[in-house]
Amino acid sequence: MQDGSSCGGEPFALRVIGDSMAPEFEDGCIIVIDPSGVVNDGSYVLARHQDEYIFRQLVFGEGTYYLKTLAEDQEVIEIPNLVPVEGVVIQQGRRRRADRKHYV
Repeated sequence: MQDGSSCGGEPFALRVIGDSMAPEFEDGCIIVIDPSGVVNDGSYVLARHQDEYIFRQLVFGEGTYYLKTLAEDQEVIEIPNLVPVEGVVIQQGRRRRADRKHYV
């Protein structure tokens, strides 16, 4: 993925685990990731870091990029380019409560 461009792939959903992206994305929140989404400064992204997938906000710097959480006490990760970015969050929603699941 290059600055402002996209790569192919079908959108998919993931559940947020933990509170590092709260209050915007609470624990248990469902997010939809678009691998072909356009990357902008401030986009919420799924990225690969040290052989793991992480959910962070992408911030553009002077010739570099940063992956940061919304929690102030978490590490900010510097990346030299957008290669680690696997997709962009395009939608979020809350997990439905078990007592509200009704299927026809």
